Amino acid sequence: MSARALAAPLHRHTREDEYSYVVEGRVGALLGDEVVVGAPGDLIFKPRNQWHTFWNAGDEPARLIEIISPAGFEQFFAELVDLGGLTEADPQRLQDLSSRYGLEVNPDSIPDLLQRFELRFPGEPI
Repeated sequence: MSARALAAPLHRHTREDEYSYVVEGRVGALLGDEVVVGAPGDLIFKPRNQWHTFWNAGDEPARLIEIISPAGFEQFFAELVDLGGLTEADPQRLQDLSSRYGLEVNPDSIPDLLQRFELRFPGEPI
């Protein structure tokens, strides 16, 4: 993830748990009302049915390994690419895709997250 970049709007998985293993840099996460920051070697747990998001909390690139369990949700990302990605997908088609995978997304959370954590949306200049 590039410096100070938001990874996703607030969202929650109704079928899967999500884990972020920090490989490099600092990764912030909002888990319900709790804010955590992980460093290399840390594992951030995002349980199903909990609203969450995450971002690069540093000024250098961050790398992490995302694990979403049980398997199957990886197909969401393949279909998202086919729609043009998060920033280019038609909002209705994105909502339909999310619903099929039991994913609830709050796109209205983006402006507040960007301001609150001094972030930028992926693809925006630093």
